[in-house]
Amino acid sequence: MAVCCDLEVDVNGEETFLVDKKIVCSYSGRLTKLFGESTNAKRNKVVFHDFPGGAENFELMSRFCYNKGKIDVNPSNILFLYSAAQFMEMNNSVSGTCNLLEKTKKSFEEISYWTWPDLLVALKHCQDLQPIATSSGLLEKCLDSLVGRLAISSEASPCASTSSPDSSGFRLSCDSRSTESLKNSFSRANWWFEDLLVLSPDLIGTLIELMVSRKHNHVMISRFLFHYQKSKFYTASSDEKCKVLEIVIDMLYTLDPISISCKSLFGILRVVLSLKISKSCRSKLESMIGSQMDQATLDNLLIPSPCGSTYLYDVNLVLRFLKAFRHGGGWQLSPMRMKKVASLIDLYIAEVAPDPCLKSSKFLALLVALPDSARDSWDELYHAMDIYLEVHAGLSEDEKMKICCALNYEKLSTEACIHLSQNAKFPSKNSPCTFNDIQAKAKKDEATKQVVLYSGRLDISADNEMLRAHLQRMQWRVVELEKVCKKMQTQMAKIMKSKVSSRSAARPLPRLCS
Repeated sequence: MAVCCDLEVDVNGEETFLVDKKIVCSYSGRLTKLFGESTNAKRNKVVFHDFPGGAENFELMSRFCYNKGKIDVNPSNILFLYSAAQFMEMNNSVSGTCNLLEKTKKSFEEISYWTWPDLLVALKHCQDLQPIATSSGLLEKCLDSLVGRLAISSEASPCASTSSPDSSGFRLSCDSRSTESLKNSFSRANWWFEDLLVLSPDLIGTLIELMVSRKHNHVMISRFLFHYQKSKFYTASSDEKCKVLEIVIDMLYTLDPISISCKSLFGILRVVLSLKISKSCRSKLESMIGSQMDQATLDNLLIPSPCGSTYLYDVNLVLRFLKAFRHGGGWQLSPMRMKKVASLIDLYIAEVAPDPCLKSSKFLALLVALPDSARDSWDELYHAMDIYLEVHAGLSEDEKMKICCALNYEKLSTEACIHLSQNAKFPSKNSPCTFNDIQAKAKKDEATKQVVLYSGRLDISADNEMLRAHLQRMQWRVVELEKVCKKMQTQMAKIMKSKVSSRSAARPLPRLCS
């Protein structure tokens, strides 16, 4: 049969094809509607602005037409052929001989026989034609098959290197004869990490959502996400980095917190600080870090302040971490975790206290960020407060008072109490925070030590009434000192209440950092 070129087709402005109108129309319902039964010898021209897959895919579709409806449909071209058949309405409403649309749809059902690299190639093409891949169901089928194979990766694994997705020998098999050999060829649980780097962030997000719904190992998922982020950053632009980070953070947020490495989260945070990601993603990252504050180190928290700030370290960020930790159940559920975080924050406060630009409101917010029960001793905080007051000698009496009154002197050692009672940097003795009670506490602690000393060293036998009476008098003295301390505490509370109410009537107190 003679072939003429009486139809000119401009495909997306990329390339112009000269084809036989009769041959192509016999398979394309779209062109048949356009030209009908016209036998006009004049050359016609058609311009397609949105042909899926571009010129290369039009050429592939043309081969199908010129080969009398015969073509090998495989994972590398199935989506292109399907999209072309759908666009050109190749449902054989005219020729009635071969339906390309139906042929590609039937090939979708053979996906369970595809190799692992076949799946990766198909998925990569799904990224290029995502709307069609989604509507056709191919994307869902590919992801479903891929996740299913990952689920059995502990029992079966690729028998060829994963470095080349196009390796034809790279297959997954579940038959009993090959399982053992597959196990021998696969030694790492993360064999699939490198393979999935070809997928876009959006597709990775869809894949991870499916893996989570199928109860995949959260530890392995989190490790993959950190690997994906690091690998993608080598060649990505700033905008691409932001996209990758947002997807990775969103997916990590769906995982069990204990499955995520705190160290890796801080690694992502360091990157986030230099990029502009969405506020919601940043909040999610801070929430995840806050929930694991007991796993953090001092070096993790010493994050430089934002550009343009005068203070050295980002205290506001640490306060948000602590807020996230409290809301995560740390207050009630785990006293041990609370104490661990308190020890870390004490170190942090001591580190930031010498900063001359750190505002008293921020310093105070750090002091009161954790409940009193989190600390057995306030000695470290007292030393940090002493340093802060020394560096910030220009603070007003009111500012000093607020810092002073945050101190729980009941949990100070005797030595710290004695030092505090003589510390000129703290508010004067005629202020509401007088330290007569501190001196009394020091005496009480000393008396208690003597009681312990006597009870530990003296052999109190039944006939030694003199020693028994002496020890009893010592214990009475301790009781009396305790009464005096309580009375002084009550008086001090009343004085402070009256002072604060009078000051608040004059002017409002500054708003503290939450």
